[in-house]
Amino acid sequence: MPTKTTSAHNSPSRIRLLKSIGYEFGDQSLLDLALTHRSCGKTNNERLEFLGDSILGFVIGQRLFENLPEASEGLLSRTRSALVKGETLAEIARELNLGESLLLGEGEMKSGGFRRDSILADAVEAIIGAVYVDGGFEAAKQVVLDWFAGRLAPEHLEQADKDPKTALQEIMQARKLALPEYRVVEVEGENHSQSFVVECSLALLKQPTRAQAANRRKAEKAAAARAIAQIKEQGL
Repeated sequence: MPTKTTSAHNSPSRIRLLKSIGYEFGDQSLLDLALTHRSCGKTNNERLEFLGDSILGFVIGQRLFENLPEASEGLLSRTRSALVKGETLAEIARELNLGESLLLGEGEMKSGGFRRDSILADAVEAIIGAVYVDGGFEAAKQVVLDWFAGRLAPEHLEQADKDPKTALQEIMQARKLALPEYRVVEVEGENHSQSFVVECSLALLKQPTRAQAANRRKAEKAAAARAIAQIKEQGL
């Protein structure tokens, strides 16, 4: 559960997070700052977020330039946008179990801010900025490339600039299978800050994929993206 105060550096959640991040901070206070939402006060992660956003865009752009030598500028731009958009960053945050380590003010804690895509995405960028400040550009670049390794694979890049629901539908149609079905299984929070949990069921996977987002459309897209990832991981 996220807390308002700084977590102990040797706590189980911090140890899990550092392992997921794949980087050991020399200055642990930088990671604390990267995890601190503006709801905690003036000392927060917004400046690191600004820095991390710039580094992320450059690193992904450079790798796309190298991996897609025949791609047009338009395709490169669309693909980069799809890879660094908030929804993708929120997915990465959940893969890192970042929510449990966020430092939030009381209001954000009560409203479930540790599940909100925008807060999770901002924290991902802030951590990239913190790694840069602590260890330099090469360290930050390696962290980004490790986190995005699967998403930068050639087979994934072919679909990266497509809406995940469209891409999944094309996969199922190519196999002459029934189209995916989406179902809202849970709605959390108050009316002004609801969070939707959606399941995506399809014939290729034994279990439906599940995703959570601030609205149904985003949750469906995230669930579709997870389904595509599982299809590729399982070689289906």
